[in-house]
Amino acid sequence: MREPGLGSFASEFRQSGAGARWRLGDVRDEDSRYEAVRSRDARFDGEFFFAVETTGIYCRPSCPAVTPKRRNVRFFATAAAAQGSGFRACRRCRPDAVPGSADWNVRADVVGRAMRLIGDGVVDREGVAGLAARLGYSARQVQRQLTTELGAGPVALARAQRAHTARVLVQTTELPITEIAFASGFASVRQFNDTIRDVYASTPSELRATAPRSGRAGRRAATPTAGIPLRLAHRGPYQADAVFDLLADEAVSGVEEVSGERGRRTYRRTLRLPHGTGIVAVDERTRTAKSVSGAHPGGWLDARLHLTDPRDLTTGVGRLRRLFDLDADPYAVDERLGGDERLAPLVAARPGLRSPGAADPDELAVRALTGPAEAERLVRRYGKALDAPCGSLTHLFPEPAVLAEAEPHGTLGALTAALADGAVRLDPGADRDDAAAALLALPGLDTGTVAVIRTRALGDPDVAPPGPDVPDSWRPWRSYALQHLRIAGELD
Repeated sequence: MREPGLGSFASEFRQSGAGARWRLGDVRDEDSRYEAVRSRDARFDGEFFFAVETTGIYCRPSCPAVTPKRRNVRFFATAAAAQGSGFRACRRCRPDAVPGSADWNVRADVVGRAMRLIGDGVVDREGVAGLAARLGYSARQVQRQLTTELGAGPVALARAQRAHTARVLVQTTELPITEIAFASGFASVRQFNDTIRDVYASTPSELRATAPRSGRAGRRAATPTAGIPLRLAHRGPYQADAVFDLLADEAVSGVEEVSGERGRRTYRRTLRLPHGTGIVAVDERTRTAKSVSGAHPGGWLDARLHLTDPRDLTTGVGRLRRLFDLDADPYAVDERLGGDERLAPLVAARPGLRSPGAADPDELAVRALTGPAEAERLVRRYGKALDAPCGSLTHLFPEPAVLAEAEPHGTLGALTAALADGAVRLDPGADRDDAAAALLALPGLDTGTVAVIRTRALGDPDVAPPGPDVPDSWRPWRSYALQHLRIAGELD
């Protein structure tokens, strides 16, 4: 494969990693993967990567360049594995910019949990030892399982994620290169420079200079004061109106707002992040990528993220992706649910319907228990005021420890105390079954509320709450099936 020039730039983010699975035919074997590459099938972007030995480049399946000969192609489960084998990212298809593998939404095993934590920046903040401690395994066990299945260990996977974050900052902001190095999670400028050269075959300055016109034109506004512009990529069709309707109905004053007319709304909210705070704005209007194969290739949501500390960029984006369910696989969901007689017309009417998650799992758990009105009272009374309010956004949602001390009695006190002391864990790497069991053990917390927390805070795609008839034939996408029924007015 020839190495084409840099095409149109998009600062899409994703959680690092991919796993080959399924969909409209199994792509576990290499011949099937090669057929996906030959047809430039965008549905498989992020599910696996291919590299060309004669050029030293790795690509996404939908890369528009000339298809390489089969004998020269190697396949990898992750971008990190391709990088570890000495391949550099294609400048035309930008394989690091695709949505993450939908496997990490679905899987509840240690590999899936590890990938969600790596996407949240845990390795950058706490190292491999911290990742292993959160998973309840030794560092050696985590290294072995990730390497065996994905071809790369936690350090390599986090490195690939840092490289992508760095590329976006280099090409879309005027931040100094040195500041970008540390904002991306690198321990030193030398490590940053070496990684950028290895992954992109360019120095950071060369990478900035080769950004296309659209990237260069927007860089002046992309400062810490104005915020960092993002394209939050998704796979396949995306029903933004349903997501924004839900966010508007649930909005808690002071923490979030939805403004504008339907179809062109903007969702804004405050974020508590590991190193500081953030304010994000996400536009409802979806942008559609160009299709090469004829299938719906996906697209992106435009967003802008204001951070008090740029080191929180990767974590902030990961939380937005979970809130908007951007790493879902609409092809697999619609294929399964569309085969059901009851759901078929609903799926046909709303292809790509998502099951929204949460920007802050602990906050979601409290709100699921209290409801919006009581949540607003808690924000007014105990929320931390922003140093610089932004319009109607004035506070961060109160932390569980603050609520546990201020209102220690009843179910709210029990829930917030459990969240504060770690008896209940809802972070991206939490074991969903263990978390649900711990929640049910709290006094006064009913199964319906736990089902909401499991669906939204833990991102479980297959939750069946008490009450509705939810047949096993809808598995593993029962959370999505219930979304269809709610929007159709068949559930409360």
